[in-house]
Amino acid sequence: MQEPYAHPEMATLALGDVLQALSDPLRLRILAELARQGERGWGEFEVAVAPSTLSHHMKVLRQAGLVKHRREGTRCWVSLREEFEQRFPGLLATVLRLAA
Repeated sequence: MQEPYAHPEMATLALGDVLQALSDPLRLRILAELARQGERGWGEFEVAVAPSTLSHHMKVLRQAGLVKHRREGTRCWVSLREEFEQRFPGLLATVLRLAA
């Protein structure tokens, strides 16, 4: 059985780490897709990068507290962390709106 993904506690998130995660165009694109379409399977993201590169970006987003990952059988699902809005009200929506 695979171990669940580690997600940071919201209270431990630092704004600088979040902003650094939000500074990459590919990560912004991933977040925008999740904001529009909700939870997605790992392989459903249409990005022109190697799987290892996508994995790195997903890890950065997860460690920054922006997304959560869950396994279901052999699939991995990714979604925005709803509790992020409570920690940093309006931040993600504002960044995504300005990046669009």
